[in-house]
Amino acid sequence: MISNLKGNGEAKAHTATTRLKPVAKKAVRRRKIDYTLALMRLFFLVIVMAGIFALTAEFEEEDFWVALSIGFIITLILIFCLRKAYEWERVIVLRLGKFHKVKGPGLYFLVPLIDHVYKTLDIRIRVLDFYAQETLTGDSVPVNVDAFCFWLVWDPQKAALEVEDYREAVPLAAKAALRNIISKNNLTTFLARGDLIEKQIQEEVERQTTEWGITVQYVEITDIQVPKELQDSLSRVAQAEREKEGRTLLAEAEIAIAKKLEEAIAIYAKDEGALKLRILSILNEGLKTGNSMMLVPNSITDELKTRDIFGLQALNEIKKSKENPEGVDE
Repeated sequence: MISNLKGNGEAKAHTATTRLKPVAKKAVRRRKIDYTLALMRLFFLVIVMAGIFALTAEFEEEDFWVALSIGFIITLILIFCLRKAYEWERVIVLRLGKFHKVKGPGLYFLVPLIDHVYKTLDIRIRVLDFYAQETLTGDSVPVNVDAFCFWLVWDPQKAALEVEDYREAVPLAAKAALRNIISKNNLTTFLARGDLIEKQIQEEVERQTTEWGITVQYVEITDIQVPKELQDSLSRVAQAEREKEGRTLLAEAEIAIAKKLEEAIAIYAKDEGALKLRILSILNEGLKTGNSMMLVPNSITDELKTRDIFGLQALNEIKKSKENPEGVDE
């Protein structure tokens, strides 16, 4: 299984590298084309200006070639001294081998034979995929973790001068931070508190890259691979946790019901009328169900005999008055 995981990791790395190569080649090719077109335009402009100047002024043939030579020299100076940087580019300029200034964006001028462009940096936000293969957690569980982060260069001077190649250093620092955080936390924490793990990884990477003029804006874990031998046990643990939570909620509901019943008993003990009303309410609910027979305690029937609760006594008197309208006792 370990060999399979390693093979998958190497395949992912190879796929990412293969995917980035055409993009890098295309960017370099586009940059060369831009420089070539700019040089051709400058050269053509200088030649046209020299020709117009020679035609308007009554120069002899020798003067024309002198003007053309001067224009060619000016073109060469512009080619080697005048440069252009895009909006997202920052250029590190060295003067006599020492750091001079960060140029860009737009046009900038270089002193011939003195200034030298050391490196051009891209300050846009970048996405980095990194992973940790077969790393042991704090409770000795081997896991494979994939993650990605957004990072950018906030200080071009430090990124160019403090580290040899920041584009290779940042992935290495991210992998080392991921392995370090995995070894410090248990698998349960890693699965349940992903936001906390991501925050720890971000802080660990920033602790190393801040000195290089690079900051990490966001880290997210995309995949956590656990060995199959542990997946069954983890599922059983999760099922037990869910059952425990269900029983706990049921017990809490019973406690709440018991407290409410205790309050009701206290109220009925203080007010006997309220208790009788509750008894009658229960009888009314039973009658609504449509049952053909209902069993009630003797105390309730005695109460119904003494008091005309449902109006039965009044109906009985009305019936007797109808049978004996003159009121003569039998």
